Amino acid sequence: MRLLVLSDIHANIDALDAVLAAAPRSTWDRLIVLGDFVGYGAAPNGVLDRVRLLDPLAVIRGNHDKAACGIDDGSSFNQIARYAAAWTGDALTPENRTYLRALPMGPVLVGDDLEICHGSPFDEDHYIFDSGDALQALEVTRRPLCLFGHTHLPVLFAKSTETLDLVVPEGNDPDTVVLLPGVRYLVNPGSVGQPRDGDPRAGFATYDSDTRTLQLRRAAYPVDAAQRRIIAAGLPASLANRLAIGR
Repeated sequence: MRLLVLSDIHANIDALDAVLAAAPRSTWDRLIVLGDFVGYGAAPNGVLDRVRLLDPLAVIRGNHDKAACGIDDGSSFNQIARYAAAWTGDALTPENRTYLRALPMGPVLVGDDLEICHGSPFDEDHYIFDSGDALQALEVTRRPLCLFGHTHLPVLFAKSTETLDLVVPEGNDPDTVVLLPGVRYLVNPGSVGQPRDGDPRAGFATYDSDTRTLQLRRAAYPVDAAQRRIIAAGLPASLANRLAIGR
């Protein structure tokens, strides 16, 4: 099965549409979403409506999804994130608020070879930034491949019997990895709607479970359009400014 993997869309409809254009529907069979549909961006309903129409195979909630729909109070957020979560909560349609409230908590098993989570497989809100976090996560994963989000940083950890390897994507070409037998993988596709690795392009991944091939990919999108939406909505200007620098 060919999967399109999205994470941390953060209500950025312009970035989402660019990803869907870069990965046409004919090139994948089902969609996986790793949480944080909303927060920060100005089009929460547009993003949720678009994703729901695509009938994802598996979705999980993120911390901003929880805050926006009232499951969490956002007390751990900084002031700007709390403001954006409150704005999002007011903007959501009843249908989309109900959808967010029903999203499952990760980790979720998808078939025989895939597990998905938002933060980590041992804590949905924990950030995996380094090899120590990765090793702790890989100790509890139940499938050879675990996909996660939350950090907005594309990265791949590969754990064999003897080593833990780290791959950080660079450049314009997709990073293609053939998953090897006996190796456990922990992969973040990056953020669709708010990249933080210095590359403003939307990040996403594709995975073919038949060939066990994974690609970490990027798609350019009209950042200025997303910025105008944020400013027009009355959200903090810093949320618009950061999109242009991918931070």
